[in-house]
Amino acid sequence: MTFVSPGWLFGLLFLPVVVVAYVLARRKRRQRTAALAAQGLFTTGLARGRTWRLHVPFALFLVALALLVVASARPMTTVKAPRREATVVLAIDVSNSMAAADIKPSRIGAAKVAAADFVREQPAGVRIGVVAFGPSAVIVQPPSFDHAVVLNAIDHLSLGGGTSMAAGILTSLDAIAGKTLIVNKAALTQDNSAQVNIGYYGGATIVLFSDGEDTTQASPVTMARLASTAGVRIQTVGLGTVTGTTVQIDGFSVATAMDPQTLQAVAGVTNGSYHQADDPAGLKAISKTINLHFTVVTEYTEVTALFAVAAALFLVAGALISVMWFGRVV
Repeated sequence: MTFVSPGWLFGLLFLPVVVVAYVLARRKRRQRTAALAAQGLFTTGLARGRTWRLHVPFALFLVALALLVVASARPMTTVKAPRREATVVLAIDVSNSMAAADIKPSRIGAAKVAAADFVREQPAGVRIGVVAFGPSAVIVQPPSFDHAVVLNAIDHLSLGGGTSMAAGILTSLDAIAGKTLIVNKAALTQDNSAQVNIGYYGGATIVLFSDGEDTTQASPVTMARLASTAGVRIQTVGLGTVTGTTVQIDGFSVATAMDPQTLQAVAGVTNGSYHQADDPAGLKAISKTINLHFTVVTEYTEVTALFAVAAALFLVAGALISVMWFGRVV
């Protein structure tokens, strides 16, 4: 146990002073009682063997005082508490095609807005991470309960390169696992993806924002099957239009269009769902699929209130006993 304001603990040094003062006061009282008894003016008292009762209220008051001093020092300790939590990774496409403006303000602009709205919808018990993927992928924000840093990570995403959804999914699995997963990509095929063991992360979710255009040979559907065997569900959010538009890349005008079929297939193999970025109801529906589960967490927390309540109970107990036994608060 530690204390926020340990200086208050010096107050415990005054407790012996209080005890000495009490002993001297009791001694004086006994002397006065004996003097009155000698004059025949005082004859009553507690029966022999029951004088300990006189000290019980004071002992309770003394304990209450000690607890109040400790409470004033604001004690901190580790406690185990149940909490509902879940892990979600937002995998956001930052390839050059996401600069297209067939939806406003642009595909990447709409992705940032939709992702930020999704984060704001989540309760405090949801850990959220951010993965940016283009030709490769990187964890820009590990899963965190601090949603403010997640929003900041989303806001600072920038574009460049081609698209590998498979890399985005695998790196998202790394973020969920909290380590780099070793996967033999050459051996990973549609037929044996269920045979590859990367561990089980049941209840975790990847929300993948992309236009669906994939420019690599790695199959995002095969990688999604790997996620499914690990207990991870993938929800996909489409950005752009199927009619498409053109985007300027290195001085060239390149045609680009959304591929909803690939996004639907990626979501489908994990029992996830596909939604459009401009469908607020659909994005809210994704939030409802987040699997919050109870877990026991160890937290370092202030327990001042517990000491204050305990002190109050000792004070009340001392007062009640004093009134019941002696008809007054001693």
